[in-house]
Amino acid sequence: MTDERKAIVAAGYDAIASRYRDWSSHASDPARVRMLDEFVTMLKPGARVLDLGCGAGIPSTRALATQFRVTGVDLSASQVATARRSVPGATFIQADMATVEFPAASFDGITAFYAMSHVPREGHLEMFRRIAAWLRPNGLFLAALAAQDSPDWVGEWLGAPMFFSSFDAAENRRLVAAAGFDLLIADVLETIEPGGPVPFLWVLARRVAGDADDRL
Repeated sequence: MTDERKAIVAAGYDAIASRYRDWSSHASDPARVRMLDEFVTMLKPGARVLDLGCGAGIPSTRALATQFRVTGVDLSASQVATARRSVPGATFIQADMATVEFPAASFDGITAFYAMSHVPREGHLEMFRRIAAWLRPNGLFLAALAAQDSPDWVGEWLGAPMFFSSFDAAENRRLVAAAGFDLLIADVLETIEPGGPVPFLWVLARRVAGDADDRL
C-alpha cells in the first residue's frame, strides 16, 4: 500500500474509532455469525489464528480468543489500543497487513473481516498469496470480501477521509483460488448496515496442501 493510502486508512480509523464501534453495533450481520461458526467448528481448540484488520477486537477477535491462540493485526493505533483492552487474552500488532511478516506455516486459520477493501486492489492477489504462505497445509482462510467492482476510492466515510478498493465477487473468487486455495464456501450474503443492505462475498477456503500455485 502506498504511504498516502495507508495514511488515509490509519488516520481515518484513529479519528472515527468510537463512531465506528457505535455504527457497527447497529448493523445486523447474520452472515458473520454463520461463517464464523463454520470456521470455528473446523479448527481444533487451541489452534493458532490470525485476525487481519482486527479493529477494536469486537466482536470477532474476542469470539475467536475464547477457543484459540489469536494474533490480531490492524493499521490503526487507536483500534489496536482498544483491542488490547477488550481482548486481553489475544496478542495485537499495529502494522500494515500488506507488509507485516510472519514465518511460513505459522497459523491454522486466518480471518479478514471487511479488511481487504482497504488494501489497493492491485495488491489483492499478492495479499492472498501471503495469507496462503502463513497457513499450514490445509489451513483455513475466512474473509468477507467485496461483491462489487470499485477502483480506488477516497472520500468521507463516517465523518473522516477513507480509502476503499475492490473487485467484484467473480474476480475475488478467481484470485483466492489462484493464490492456492480450494473454495469451500464462496457466497454473496448481505450485511444490513445502518444505511441499508450491502452485499459481500463470504469466502471460506482451505489452503491447498503443498506450495501455493499460480492458476491465473
